[in-house]
Amino acid sequence: MAEEAAVNTERDLQAVEKLNGCYRQIKSELGKVIVGQDGVIDELLIAMFARGHCILEGVPGLAKTLLIHTLADTLSLKFNRIQFTPDLMPSDITGTEVIQENRTTGSREMKFLHGPLFANVILADEINRTPPKTQAALLEAMQEHQVTTGGVRRRLEEPFFVLATQNPIEQEGTYPLPEAQLDRFMFKVLVDYPSEEEEFEIVRLTTAPFMPELVKSLTAPEIIELQEIVRRVPVADHVIQYAMKLVRLTRVSKGGTPKFVEDNVSWGAGPRASQYLILGGKARAILQGRYYVSTEDIAAVSPPVLRHRIITNFNAEAEGISSDKIVQELLKHVPRQESENLAEKSVAQFTGAEAK
Repeated sequence: MAEEAAVNTERDLQAVEKLNGCYRQIKSELGKVIVGQDGVIDELLIAMFARGHCILEGVPGLAKTLLIHTLADTLSLKFNRIQFTPDLMPSDITGTEVIQENRTTGSREMKFLHGPLFANVILADEINRTPPKTQAALLEAMQEHQVTTGGVRRRLEEPFFVLATQNPIEQEGTYPLPEAQLDRFMFKVLVDYPSEEEEFEIVRLTTAPFMPELVKSLTAPEIIELQEIVRRVPVADHVIQYAMKLVRLTRVSKGGTPKFVEDNVSWGAGPRASQYLILGGKARAILQGRYYVSTEDIAAVSPPVLRHRIITNFNAEAEGISSDKIVQELLKHVPRQESENLAEKSVAQFTGAEAK
């Protein structure tokens, strides 16, 4: 039993080192094409290893589409891009059944033609430009990892990620995503303008006569295995309580919320936010080579998890108070603390040493 425990422990630690190494390799490959945006890349990778979907928001020209395309190129996964338009129908993304004649027998039969959703990485470009019916079809794929056509449910290949983009300044011809669909995205990632030095490097690289070659790093089974490792990372009770408190303090209707929340928030985040805070904390911790989740990890993933789940009121809009500012105030309001020997205890739990 002792030898078996030692083997399992060594295998687990090697798996964590492998995940950390893959994380560094992917970032290195992305750096060949994408200049800066380290925070955006980190959040995308955290969501990917936590089995979450992301929505990227930023003005045109900030390489949102290029970033997602490049990420897919660094992975040995099937990739499809869907350019959302106002006339896009659900069958355009899920697929449709057609009548096909069998040349051998002369009989006719129904054949399903797979839509672009049947891939591992889906780039949903300008998702807010398509009508609600098509958004609903995408919602089923995101939540259930399946599509329903002609009364038949068809499973999507694992792993499955939807990485969507939307333009915050374009209002004409857009269909804002309902809160129910926004809640299905683990992260809402804000893509900001580059610094002066980064913009100089962008211009220099993108006007050169060559494009760098990317090395593919992970296959679909490897990503699924690494996602399982992330799920096994232990979380101390005080870390779960910290995540829950951040979420529960956004709910104005429940009382006991800080005054700055009462004054500026109409609706707060639901339980899915608490789940994503913990999953995001697990992925962030293990990508950094740690076997435990700290309250620092929870605080780091709080803005992308909460910013699209906190609905501000008219007073906040008039004062220019965004959901990000409310999250920052919450992080100051809720104290962070770590228990002693958290790292040692968590390594033992992760590797199963205590049980053995």
